[in-house]
Amino acid sequence: MLNSYSFIGCDKNFDESEKVIIGAPFDGTASFRPGSRFAPSSIRLDSDGMETYSPYLDDDLLNHKIADLGDMELPIGDTDAVLTTIENKMTELFASNKKPILLGGEHLVTLPSFRSALKLYPNLKLIQLDAHADLRDDYLGVKLSHATVIRRCHNMVGDDNIFQFGIRSGTKEEFDFAKEHTNLYKFDLSQVANTVRNLQKEKVYLTIDLDVLDTGIFPGTGTPEPGGISFAELMNAFHLLKELDIVGADICELAPNLDTSGVSSMTACKILRELLLII
Repeated sequence: MLNSYSFIGCDKNFDESEKVIIGAPFDGTASFRPGSRFAPSSIRLDSDGMETYSPYLDDDLLNHKIADLGDMELPIGDTDAVLTTIENKMTELFASNKKPILLGGEHLVTLPSFRSALKLYPNLKLIQLDAHADLRDDYLGVKLSHATVIRRCHNMVGDDNIFQFGIRSGTKEEFDFAKEHTNLYKFDLSQVANTVRNLQKEKVYLTIDLDVLDTGIFPGTGTPEPGGISFAELMNAFHLLKELDIVGADICELAPNLDTSGVSSMTACKILRELLLII
């Protein structure tokens, strides 16, 4: 593993930890602006500028046993090998009775992580917060892409097991597919409460594509989409999602090089803190 520094407050050793952070610095299928490979290191570095305490949840990272394992060393230029490396590591973490939080990287890293979770939880549900449907069957002839990742997840779990929120971009074919096969809620997070009520007894994997946020507060992402949610809306959703049995999660698509102000990286830090506390 790379990186000698950890996310603030997450310096427990692996054996005693209940939750673990691990990075997947990969953006090999980025279709517009690359840079999400730099996100895990940026999030760790910038976390020194915030507190471990969350006033939103009245909880503190120091109350939890969390280990930061650094970043995986991923083979450059070989998407299949990257996905295999991630899957092998995530399978190991799930099998160790930990709750892993994966830091992308682009959204394709969700695929091997979700597949690993399915090995332990075959009836797993997927909740996606995102600007994009990611339901293309292929992107320019490529089946494995950040634009196809949720379609590939659907191939594994079938209909009515995927819940998509904040979606405001995609092809007509993607939205037509969702009407028949997933639970897609456009533009906002207003239906999260109903979904939480319906999934009380289920195991859930949560994937957060940070471009679900409005570009005005989160410009540092590879495929920005105006019209997104506010940070406050996301925090309100987290208050609801904490009632679920979330077995693992990921945060994707921060490209810190695209926001020289550093605001996007700090926003990602705060979201990671809250995510660690609701799991």
